[in-house]
Amino acid sequence: MDDLQQKKGLLGWFAGNHVAANLLMFLIIASGLLSLLSIKVEFFPEMSMDMINIVVPYRGASPADVEEGVCLRVEEAIAAVDGIKRITSSAAEGAGSTLVEVEEYADAAEVLDDIKAEIDRIITFPEETEKPVISELKTRNPVITIAVYGNASEKTLKKLADQIRDDLTAKPNISQVAIAGVRPYEISIEVSEQTLRRYGLSFEKIARAVRESSLDIPAGSVKTAGGEILVRTEGQKYYGKQFEEIIVVTRPDGTEVRLADIADVRDDFEDVDLVSKFDGKRAALVRISRIGEQNVLGIARTVKDYIEEKQRYLPEGIQLALWEDESKILQSRMDLLQRNGYLGLILVFLCLTLFLDLRLAFWTTIGILISFLGAFWLMPLFDVSVNMISLFALIMSLGLVVDDAIVVGENIYTYRQQGFSGTAAAIKGVKEMSIPVVLAVLTTAFAFIPLAYTMGIMGKILRVLPVVVISVLAISLIEAL
Repeated sequence: MDDLQQKKGLLGWFAGNHVAANLLMFLIIASGLLSLLSIKVEFFPEMSMDMINIVVPYRGASPADVEEGVCLRVEEAIAAVDGIKRITSSAAEGAGSTLVEVEEYADAAEVLDDIKAEIDRIITFPEETEKPVISELKTRNPVITIAVYGNASEKTLKKLADQIRDDLTAKPNISQVAIAGVRPYEISIEVSEQTLRRYGLSFEKIARAVRESSLDIPAGSVKTAGGEILVRTEGQKYYGKQFEEIIVVTRPDGTEVRLADIADVRDDFEDVDLVSKFDGKRAALVRISRIGEQNVLGIARTVKDYIEEKQRYLPEGIQLALWEDESKILQSRMDLLQRNGYLGLILVFLCLTLFLDLRLAFWTTIGILISFLGAFWLMPLFDVSVNMISLFALIMSLGLVVDDAIVVGENIYTYRQQGFSGTAAAIKGVKEMSIPVVLAVLTTAFAFIPLAYTMGIMGKILRVLPVVVISVLAISLIEAL
């Protein structure tokens, strides 16, 4: 009767049904291992900054003109949009920028749509302004940077950087590659006032000729017996030599004045103060970032393999070097977790073997591994990836997960020494310590839960800590009981 009484309840049922307990254990282990193969690995959690940036180009305008013609009009237009916390504008030569901070309760995507609608209604922008660029700021996840440097011209370095970018984006696990440290290409057309007077031209007439001669225009379709043919005029020009052939004026006698006859066409770089050097030599930088489900460590391996192969075919005097390799920092944090985990497993096993029982030591040690595999299973369900913050939470959890199993195991061992059978000692020992263990886990969980309700950007970062710690503790509690 006493054995039957003890086997009542969920804990007693599991003690008497080893198959169910083992199935639950194998389910957690298998789910954790499968999650490890597919879980997102990134350096820092990807998130929205709850900020919207509005940039309005106004070429050739002074900061005072930009403030009056752009910034003030943007601020007036969006001031009444619901969900805006703060508006900060910055006027610079050639462009105006407005940064909008979104309230915590508001949806950034909805606020973005409302702002776009209000900006589109503005009809008082100066004619020289270009189309506003409105975007939501999100954290970019740079992985690694390639420095292309050597004794070569800026154009040579940029061409090589463009080639590296195209090669890397062709890789299946890389899609975000940007070039920095070099000026963007620009085709400049310079005409002297004396030349304009000689030919009786104006800047507006030359600009119109260039604009109308560099276009790709769809011209509809033509239906034939063999099917429908799309007609398109392709006249877009991309190089300085092509612009030089543009006809600006055709005289009554049939002679033509081309752009090369009256203007100096330069196919070069923008005239801005930008110079990058690496190891004392001129350089171009190729920055590789991750998006979506891409793996930081996988991207770094792909880039390093590519660089090793590419080094053999570089022109003389040009070198490639890796810089700002974030994967090294992430890998070192993962190595720290592994070292601490191995050390913890060994110490727990040795201590429990010396003072208690070999089987008890084995299952308590296995419990640590099960707890972490269960956490890896739960993390993707809460949209938590393997990153610097979650790895810190896992390292912090190492010192918490062992307590439950040791307390329960020691109590079972005590009843075994008193002469109880294995099953009876397990049921009695677990039931006696179930409430203290549950309360201990809840106390630790309640200490971390407030972090999940922190507002703002910091809250989006800190929410990872309670999710990971509570997941480890929850699986540890199930495993211990």
